[in-house]
Amino acid sequence: MNGTATHNHTEIGEQAARLRLALTRTARRLRQQAGSELGPSATAALASVERLGPLTPSELAEVEGIQRPTATRIIARLQEQGVVARAPDPEDGRCSLISITTTGRALLRSLRKRKNAYLARRLRDLPEADVATLNRAAAILEQMLEEERP
Repeated sequence: MNGTATHNHTEIGEQAARLRLALTRTARRLRQQAGSELGPSATAALASVERLGPLTPSELAEVEGIQRPTATRIIARLQEQGVVARAPDPEDGRCSLISITTTGRALLRSLRKRKNAYLARRLRDLPEADVATLNRAAAILEQMLEEERP
């Protein structure tokens, strides 16, 4: 918000609640459409390793906003699935680096393809004006997230 607009606090709170619910339900539906056997936390961690990796378990925990033991359990599950690999950290032999495997990249590509296909089918059923509104809403949400980064 640029600070120039004034809003009724009750109205903003109600709009925030409605938007939160819509985003949560949309995210749930996208997860269902993707049908990943990994689960939301492991899928998010795998995507972070793809985007930022290789990462130490501590770095992954920090990025995901979880405790180190939780990250360790998620990494073990991802390793069992063959979607990440663990290698010694050349700078610190006591630590390991987690990186995504070819199988992991293929899995994320498949999950994203299914989610995108679901949304594309739903968007095709909407009037052009609604699609334009959603496109604008996506840009606003992206801007809000960018402004939040430290």
